[in-house]
Amino acid sequence: MLSGLFSNKKHYPSDLLAILRLIRSENVGPRTFYSLIKMFGSASNALENVAELSLKGGRSKPIKVFPLASAEAELEKLHKAGVHLIAYNDPDFSFLLSQIPDCPPVLSYKGNKALFRSKSVAIVGARNASLNGKAFAKQIATELVRGDISVVSGLARGIDTAAHEASLGKTIAVIAGGIDHIYPPENAKLFKQITEEGLLIAELPIGSAPLAQHFPQRNRIISGLSVGVVVVEAGLKSGSLITARFALEQNREVFAVPGFPLDPRCQGSNRLLKEGAYLIETAADVMENLPSGNEIKNIMSDKQQDQIDFRAIKIDDALLSNASRQKIVESLSSVAVDLDDLIEASGLPIPVIYTILLELELAGRVSRYPGNKFALIY
Repeated sequence: MLSGLFSNKKHYPSDLLAILRLIRSENVGPRTFYSLIKMFGSASNALENVAELSLKGGRSKPIKVFPLASAEAELEKLHKAGVHLIAYNDPDFSFLLSQIPDCPPVLSYKGNKALFRSKSVAIVGARNASLNGKAFAKQIATELVRGDISVVSGLARGIDTAAHEASLGKTIAVIAGGIDHIYPPENAKLFKQITEEGLLIAELPIGSAPLAQHFPQRNRIISGLSVGVVVVEAGLKSGSLITARFALEQNREVFAVPGFPLDPRCQGSNRLLKEGAYLIETAADVMENLPSGNEIKNIMSDKQQDQIDFRAIKIDDALLSNASRQKIVESLSSVAVDLDDLIEASGLPIPVIYTILLELELAGRVSRYPGNKFALIY
């Protein structure tokens, strides 16, 4: 077990330190992290190779690898704040979350760790929610808890707050900043209650302020932890619709509450219904349409479907050349290109293409998008 062993920084598990160092290194996001794990077998082996790979990808200087001392200092800060760190390979880590291709390799948490493994449904919606909307969110959350289902949300104003308040003891709050940042400030009391009775989760390092770009990242975790997402009152450009989109990409169920057509807070949730979301009027509508335990285990993602074992494949060095790298770069543009198209255009073996793309990612020259798509960064 990797979490909770923080009595002395000299005793921090080496595997946990390596995982933390790798994900905190320059140009290493979750998707790149898992590609490196697949290629090198472990975070410690990857750390020994990422700098060289970034140079092969075209950097003039190697990427900055997160120092061991900095990783130990981060764990010390968490320990002093009464917070723990859990890694993706910990047996207590959420099975459902581990299935998404950009699963966060580490999460800081405070509260009841057992909720990571509970069957969960997300309830999200408008920050400026109506009284009826908040009352309905509380009703759904209360009934889900009675059915032994945990409630996940983002601790925002409005619907999120209502859902958390009605499910204390079986609520999971995913926040956008570091775990020490209470946002919004008026939820300070609720924040404390969740750490004592439920589970509070953060992906970003302790001390990180919640910025606008962090909220969509948080939303993929909300849906990733859940077998289904309930949207109560959402505008057409709301974060709740982003969460619903992530849910669809992650093969989760999406539910929406119908609302008055002229209320802008309902236009997004109504659109979800038009696009095929389950219409709900009671919690029973949710529970009757959730996948069974066996169906949950069968949920697959791009991460699982991509079964290339780099360690079992000897890549021809003659193919892994500057000419091959140039061929891949010339096949890319600012518009994301599907991996299958790269394979067809380049004529190179898949392991070679993957290796070159990984080099380019580490060099900061390529971005990876859902569905195994890649684009050049200009």
